[in-house]
Amino acid sequence: MRASEEELRRLMIGGLDGNAVDHAALLRLLAPLLRAFCRRRCGEDDVEDLVQETLIAVHTRRGTYDRDRPFTAWLFSIARYKMIDHFRRTRRYRPIEGLEEILIAEGFEESSIARMDVEDLLETLPPKQARMIRATRIEGMSMAEAANADGISESDAKVSVHRGLKTLMTKIQGGRR
Repeated sequence: MRASEEELRRLMIGGLDGNAVDHAALLRLLAPLLRAFCRRRCGEDDVEDLVQETLIAVHTRRGTYDRDRPFTAWLFSIARYKMIDHFRRTRRYRPIEGLEEILIAEGFEESSIARMDVEDLLETLPPKQARMIRATRIEGMSMAEAANADGISESDAKVSVHRGLKTLMTKIQGGRR
């Protein structure tokens, strides 16, 4: 389950106020978000290390979070810097998808909020369509990997993605008129 910006922010503030249950719940919810963020940018080999480094940084630097700002902007800033530090340490130079967009601070907050809007849109779809779109378009899995993970045929996965995207496009275009 993906949490909304409001839920993540509420848990972070609860943790800052001394609620250990909220802080633990926040860290559990962040792991899949960070895995998807890292997987899209650096490949499978480094994902778990980067997720753990980022979770540690979120924990140790939680006092720097400004309660009046969106939580995900703060979170993904930490993740971005941890990724850059990791590549510097390991001296591995490979293109990071969208790095130039990530490094530009202007608009970062809006893009973080937009990711949450995508999750809200996916919640309106039938569960299988939402799972297949998340797996293939957000988490970066191939159609075969997504189908296998969900226990369905590849053609069923393709149809689910196609129908889901078509439904989302209709909803988005309908909202603009």
